[in-house]
Amino acid sequence: MKRAFISFDYDHDARLKDLLVGQAKYPDSPFEIADWSIKTASPTWRAEARRRIRSAGLVIVLCGRHTDTATGVAAELRIAKEENVPYLLLAGYKDLVRLPTSAESSDTLYEWTWNNLKSLIQGKR
Repeated sequence: MKRAFISFDYDHDARLKDLLVGQAKYPDSPFEIADWSIKTASPTWRAEARRRIRSAGLVIVLCGRHTDTATGVAAELRIAKEENVPYLLLAGYKDLVRLPTSAESSDTLYEWTWNNLKSLIQGKR
C-alpha cells in the first residue's frame, strides 16, 4: 500500500482532492492518503511540505484549469523532484487542464480513471 501526498490548487480544485481521497477508501485501493494539506500559509510551509512529501512514497499532482498559476503546486512538485519522490500528473478534467509551471516537458499527463489510477500507482508508467 503506497502512501500518497496530494498536490492540488487549493483555491480551485479542492473538490478534486475530495474525490481522490474518496477513491483511496475503496476496498481495492493500492494507496492511502493522510490528509497532509497545509491549510494556512506560514513562513515554514515549504519546510513542512518537504517533510510531508518525504514521508510519502508518491506525489499525485491533480491538474486542473488553473494549476499553471498555483505557486504552491509548482513548489510541491519541485520538492518532490529534489527529494526523488516519484510523482504523477493526473488530469482532473477532460478538457482545459493546465500543468504546474515546474512540470518537465517530458512529463506525462495521465487520464484519471479508476483502473488507470490503480495501474499508475502500482508503477505502470
